[in-house]
Amino acid sequence: MGETTWLNDDEQRLWRAYLDATRLLFQSLDRQLLRDSDISFTDFEILVLLSEAPERRMRMRDIADASTTTRSGITRAVSRMENAGWVRRVECESDRRGAWAELTDAGYARLAAAGPGHVDAVRENMFDLLSSDDITSMTETFTRMRDRMIDGKRSAATS
Repeated sequence: MGETTWLNDDEQRLWRAYLDATRLLFQSLDRQLLRDSDISFTDFEILVLLSEAPERRMRMRDIADASTTTRSGITRAVSRMENAGWVRRVECESDRRGAWAELTDAGYARLAAAGPGHVDAVRENMFDLLSSDDITSMTETFTRMRDRMIDGKRSAATS
């Protein structure tokens, strides 16, 4: 292992601001969703993923990989949403160990009702503060970051 290249002062300020902004944004969005729609950010995120998936269904492990929640957190959230009638579990025909989560019409309606307030909160806490150049720059930067981490994850899986 080589010598560590510590963050300089500018890098440290950016890193800390990014961590704080991300944490505070997720907390703010969670509070807004709970207050206005009685749904958590985690549940909202899962409903969005399912709504965008073919046939409104995804493998449980794929939901965990695509979300900010752990696999055990996904299992608990899907159980909670299944009890609420928003999601149903479907046995995976090709792999008895796996299960699908499928968005119900009630879950889709819940998502549709929560969506406008959530978008307003995202806009207020993020996009209203950015110029179009900021959006372009941040999109390019976060896309590069995401792609590097996805590529690293794939490389580790094949090693």
